[in-house]
Amino acid sequence: MADLKIAITLSSLRMEPYEGMKKAVELGVSGLHISGVGGPFAPESLDALERKTLVKHVKSLGLEISAIVAWGGQVHLEEAEGHPENIAWAKRLLDLAADLECGICMAHVGIMPEDAQDPGWKNMVAAMQEIAEYGEQVGACLAIETGPEPPRILKRLIETVGSEAIRVNYDPANLILWPPALAKMRGEEYDKEQALADFQPTEGARVLGPYVVHTHAKDALVHPDGRPQEVPLGEGWVDWPRYIAYLQEAGFDGYFAIEREVGERPVEDITRAVDFLRAL
Repeated sequence: MADLKIAITLSSLRMEPYEGMKKAVELGVSGLHISGVGGPFAPESLDALERKTLVKHVKSLGLEISAIVAWGGQVHLEEAEGHPENIAWAKRLLDLAADLECGICMAHVGIMPEDAQDPGWKNMVAAMQEIAEYGEQVGACLAIETGPEPPRILKRLIETVGSEAIRVNYDPANLILWPPALAKMRGEEYDKEQALADFQPTEGARVLGPYVVHTHAKDALVHPDGRPQEVPLGEGWVDWPRYIAYLQEAGFDGYFAIEREVGERPVEDITRAVDFLRAL
């Protein structure tokens, strides 16, 4: 198995961003996964010169930006009423991704309906088509983050839109964390076997592999009482050797960006995650 390209999600270090960059150098990784929502690296925070200066600084450290972190749960493209504002926001983020020379803006985009006749599905497709057209113009893509829907549904959306400007940021842990959350929202019991069969946290990389341009290195499990938990890399349900093999079989050569959203010792956990990935 070839050496992996490893990035660190800068916010996961929970330190001042430029100090975080120094820590990334200390850990010997080559990529930075930075947030474009609020903070010093948001589109509204950087003019054209400042964007060039940031790229120059990152390169001077021997690093590169792996992708821009865009939306978490702020955007629901299945709801048409928010389209004008959200599509304009997407375009600003795509501009930023192009200017920072990574060309990838990753985001959650809402919850895709499974029924293709659902108005929400049609709203999602319409928004993605407009975003894709702009992405093609500026040379950047929106990489939809896995989680709220099974990989087969996300694949259907990408193939319906039919543009290389709509791609995937694969987060295998999200495909473990989301099913119990969805079951709770719907007032249903969490069924582990059904959830793993449908959301395929590891096997889904075979479904979406050709469309993956970036991936989160994050792990998770669900306790017997149905409580989901993000855990340190290698301690959850993701089968990392198989997951990586599926991506490589699909031709993926992008970044594995370590993301650690919980825990009391983020730097320690991220250091261990770097070692874990290197051992693979």
